[in-house]
Amino acid sequence: MARDPALLERPRPPVTTPPPLDWLTLGDAFEAACLLRCAAPPTTRPAAALPSHSPYVEFNREDAAQRMRQLLGRLDIPVTQEVAVGGLRRRYELHRLEVSPAHRGSYTRLMNAGWWQGRRELLGGPLPGASPARRLWVSRLAAAAWRSALLAGGRHVRRHILGVRITDRELAAVLVRGAAVLDVPAVLRAGTGCCLVSVADGPDRERILRSASMEAARGTVSEVTLRAG
Repeated sequence: MARDPALLERPRPPVTTPPPLDWLTLGDAFEAACLLRCAAPPTTRPAAALPSHSPYVEFNREDAAQRMRQLLGRLDIPVTQEVAVGGLRRRYELHRLEVSPAHRGSYTRLMNAGWWQGRRELLGGPLPGASPARRLWVSRLAAAAWRSALLAGGRHVRRHILGVRITDRELAAVLVRGAAVLDVPAVLRAGTGCCLVSVADGPDRERILRSASMEAARGTVSEVTLRAG
């Protein structure tokens, strides 16, 4: 029997790249992805690999959990929150967020898209002729990465530095580049199982803290900043 080429040799559909996120969505998705990387355990997979997108994420600080919940709410991803108290001599709280089953696919897609697009914008270097909107939003992405690390990473504060301990090397690289975008030199020291990213005390520390403070409400953003540029 002769083969039917229409059935046996059907061409595969082309692989398509999802459209880029608009700036507002990217800002929220990238920051949420950075928070997720701060909360994720160390990984032995290749450096650029994403942590697995479990429907659960846990933080040991309430403000980090509340920020993640706020960001996911703005992305139309409902979550529930539980608080567990543990420890004997030293009590601690663990804040657990769970994505609703109906929205887990959207959650995974947005975390992936937000991380890769935001990482590309930051690590790609300055763009010749970039629009004012693009330059503004790249600085906002840099601030979002530092805000996530300061909320959910391990703070390492000394008299002469402000630092964060990060188990994710890719996020550590993003923090170093993000500091440069904010005109602050940062130092990366790799240790066993974690990286320490730090900036000097004084004007550098104050600039990072000021940039990483909670941003204004989304509704106050000027329309010109919403264009992809």
